[in-house]
Amino acid sequence: MSADEARAMLAQLSGWTLSDDGKTLCQDFRFKDYYQTMAFVNAVAWIAHREDHHPDLEVGYNHCLVHYSTHAIGGLSENDFICAAKIDALLSSNSPA
Repeated sequence: MSADEARAMLAQLSGWTLSDDGKTLCQDFRFKDYYQTMAFVNAVAWIAHREDHHPDLEVGYNHCLVHYSTHAIGGLSENDFICAAKIDALLSSNSPA
């Protein structure tokens, strides 16, 4: 995926950023406590399993940094953006009205 294509797809996501080299899509999600963080991590693991596309996760007490990249091609693919959008949908479905 070209840098221009990645930027165009990035515009459809909420809060995600591209790495300086344009090969990784990431976002640091913040939570109230460890329990909420781990619930999020488990939900992301479920999405990853269903999509057969697994992000790198860095987990702390009240945050989880999610990195998507398609290692087989050494950069970003459409699937990275699809999975990021599914995480966005997961969080927006749990937001209070």
